[in-house]
Amino acid sequence: MASVSIRGVDKRFGEVVVMRGIDLEIADGEFVVLVGASGCGKSTLLRMIAGLESITAGDIAIGGRRVNELEPRERDVAMVFQSYALYPHLNVRENMSFALKLRRVAPGTIAAQVGQTAGVLSLDALLERFPRQLSGGQRQRVAMGRAIVRHPQVFLFDEPLSNLDAQLRIAMRTEIRTLHQRLGATSIYVTHDQVEAMTMADRMVVMNAGRIEQIGAPLEVYDRPLTLYVARFIGAPSINVLDASIADGNLTTGTGAWIGALAPGATPGPVAAAIRPEHLVPDDAGPIAGRVGVVENLGPATYAFVDTDDGRLCVLLERGRQPRVGETLRLATQAGQVHLFDPASGRRRTEGPATAQSPR
Repeated sequence: MASVSIRGVDKRFGEVVVMRGIDLEIADGEFVVLVGASGCGKSTLLRMIAGLESITAGDIAIGGRRVNELEPRERDVAMVFQSYALYPHLNVRENMSFALKLRRVAPGTIAAQVGQTAGVLSLDALLERFPRQLSGGQRQRVAMGRAIVRHPQVFLFDEPLSNLDAQLRIAMRTEIRTLHQRLGATSIYVTHDQVEAMTMADRMVVMNAGRIEQIGAPLEVYDRPLTLYVARFIGAPSINVLDASIADGNLTTGTGAWIGALAPGATPGPVAAAIRPEHLVPDDAGPIAGRVGVVENLGPATYAFVDTDDGRLCVLLERGRQPRVGETLRLATQAGQVHLFDPASGRRRTEGPATAQSPR
């Protein structure tokens, strides 16, 4: 396996700049997930690593070797696509061995590698079947097997689970993560699903409009988003965002509800205050009041959407608490769990979070 280095990479289509100044270092054996909304550039970046798209500026290195001018077949990477991309006229064994035959690998070696890989992916009983005879999950395992059997330096996954139903996606992401732990393979995985990113990544790279917003371990990004975009994108349900202001060291909502005190010297002025649903708590003396508009029961969790003078807020409740639609609920914030962002730039403010959760 090998490390991947991306330094100062730009991508333009004619006069249109779609990616600028991408810098990313991926360690040998690391599982990195590129996540972001559709059109943010994550798949384009993956294709540039694979050599399927040219880069306009910068350098890409795999295993310490600059690969800018190398053809895809010379980069020693394997790609798993969203559409499986299996040859319909070849059976599973032939699909998995096709690339090895092109390389003129000895038949005995091909048989051994295909057999070993089929065992790892539980495909032994399917080797003589054709793609049309397989389920979606089986086809995806064959696509992964075709990549694994080559023993590449880097595995690239381009939204491989997006065609599967919800239950199968959960099972397959566990399989992919288990497979990574067994092989220790350097892997770069693209998805728009932030749940996949949170559950699979060693590190996640949040992208937006052709640039990297934040890089970090999943919980690090969740607990300390560096931009308002990241705060809103990572987490389901989405984080609550309130128009707020700082004055005399106090943080209040746009309608004057007191959220908490800040450290001395906090710069006065407008801010965006972001609070995750689990950090809003019912409190009979809470400064924020509203009526319950919607209740979502998800089994282990209940979410209440509360309509307040400052907008609709989502609150995570204990399972035993089942509010009624129309019920009035007063809310407070957990101490230290309010994220502050500059409303113009969207960047995280340097002031610490609010340190109190109920009015003075």
